[in-house]
Amino acid sequence: MEINKAVIPVAGLGTRLLPTTKAIPKEMLPLGRYPIIQHAVEELIQAGINRNLFVSSRSKVAIENHFDDYSELMLHLELSGSEVQQVSRFDYRQRGVEFFFTRQQVPFGQTKPLGTGDAVAAAESFTEGAPFVVAFGDSIIHSQEQQTLLQRMITSHIEHQSVCTIAVYEVPTEMVHNYGIVVADDDEQERADCRLVDIIEKPNPNQTKSRLAVSARYIFGPEIFAAIRTVKPAPSGEIYLTDAIMALIREGLMVRAVKLAAKETRYDIGNHLAYFKTFIDYAIEDPQSGTEVIAYMEKKLANYKK
Repeated sequence: MEINKAVIPVAGLGTRLLPTTKAIPKEMLPLGRYPIIQHAVEELIQAGINRNLFVSSRSKVAIENHFDDYSELMLHLELSGSEVQQVSRFDYRQRGVEFFFTRQQVPFGQTKPLGTGDAVAAAESFTEGAPFVVAFGDSIIHSQEQQTLLQRMITSHIEHQSVCTIAVYEVPTEMVHNYGIVVADDDEQERADCRLVDIIEKPNPNQTKSRLAVSARYIFGPEIFAAIRTVKPAPSGEIYLTDAIMALIREGLMVRAVKLAAKETRYDIGNHLAYFKTFIDYAIEDPQSGTEVIAYMEKKLANYKK
């Protein structure tokens, strides 16, 4: 079994990043030298994913333009012979990577898309009954491990013949209510790769002892689509992916979690503070300017303390 397809939901409105996102999709905000979405795509490519479907909206045309091999800028650079290395990085056709786009529809009477479950459901025909990755476009997993998180997830999914594999990481108790929290089988909860018996959307910390939060990366089998169709919309009208995963667990199907390793960090760019912190981390790691950025920050901090 090969897993080479990914679904990338990017239809969210980005309201928590207003006014920054009034005219630009949050996924296109820069992190170091590349926009957020390109970091996510490169993560997928590194894991062997070469067919990517963006589930988008009418306000996210900039994402489609960014992954166009033949934009005016790329053509100019290629013809002028300048920045050859940068041109080759964007030559996805040469790299064997394809991009597809579909829109998550907003029903009449609604002002926004109907949530994560609805976004994944929009990809059913694209997946053609094969297992696929879901990677949310406003989150990045930075890995310095020998095997990246997605590579380990793919291995686990195939070995255990799972219908769902979820990336998770431990969060502080005071943050539990912000995330979907998974509960591992008692016999496996200490393992880096464990079977799940429950998943709870944004629970009160008293509801569960688990502190393992969903980390915006999933692998699904085709069973997820039938599960999504059983989900009742929340009061907001949204269809939560968490509820569909819970349906799979209740059917007794194999649902597993793979934990982030010691040298892996999840960046969830959902608000300005998170974006500022993430940008700083990527700026100081820049191979050309990182040292100067650090020196500048040290100078600014010294002046601030005076």
